[in-house]
Amino acid sequence: MLFSCKKAEETFENKYIWDSLNVTATAYNSLAYQTNSNPHITAFGDSLKPGLKYIAVSRDLLRLGLKHNTPVKIESLEGVYAVKDKMHYRWKSRIDIYMGVDVKVAKQCGRKQVCIEYGIPKNNSIPLGFVD
Repeated sequence: MLFSCKKAEETFENKYIWDSLNVTATAYNSLAYQTNSNPHITAFGDSLKPGLKYIAVSRDLLRLGLKHNTPVKIESLEGVYAVKDKMHYRWKSRIDIYMGVDVKVAKQCGRKQVCIEYGIPKNNSIPLGFVD
């Protein structure tokens, strides 16, 4: 049996309707001084694992469809990220890209305007949590 990664990616891509949005992107780490006393647990209750592609979203984006585990592609970055955390109410139109515990890399990212694409399931049969 032959298996093609390209074919699997196309299948994944086709399961979603992709919408785009311009947002401000920043980066964060799972360190107590940046979050709270339990920095590896998200506002959704997930455990963050350094090295995986996660983002936090401002709460206004939740209402637009960027809910827990939504797949997100970020302009100029490789791969698909999963919404695993939500930000404080004060932020609007913003994503925070998870950088594990590497503060230097997070600081290098800075703050910039980016276009993101996020997947909305075509039907309800797609299980969320595809990235775990």
